[in-house]
Amino acid sequence: QVHLMQSGGGLVQTGGSLRLSCTATSGDIICISTMGWYRQAPGKERELVAGITSIGTKNYGDFVKGRFTISRDNAKNTVYLQMNSLKPEDTAVYYCNADDPCTSTYNTWGQGTQVTVSS
Repeated sequence: QVHLMQSGGGLVQTGGSLRLSCTATSGDIICISTMGWYRQAPGKERELVAGITSIGTKNYGDFVKGRFTISRDNAKNTVYLQMNSLKPEDTAVYYCNADDPCTSTYNTWGQGTQVTVSS
């Protein structure tokens, strides 16, 4: 069993920055492979923000357009999302997601954190 604990988020003005963190923990030995961030705005479907593999290969949603950066610390089983130049349309609940082949635990979600960008 893998547990994801998120931190960060909050309220920021347009053009501001926020950093999200997500740490994977377990009572078992884990080997987190892909980690990612998704978001869901009211009335909309959950969408991919960014993903990163264990070797650092990254992908981003089209709407990111160079504003966000995903990174990870494998030793800490932690993934980060640095969000710059935030826009009101970035307002959503952001969720961390991870796969762990060692425990055969896939598609685990964090608790979600609210990001609100005021205009």
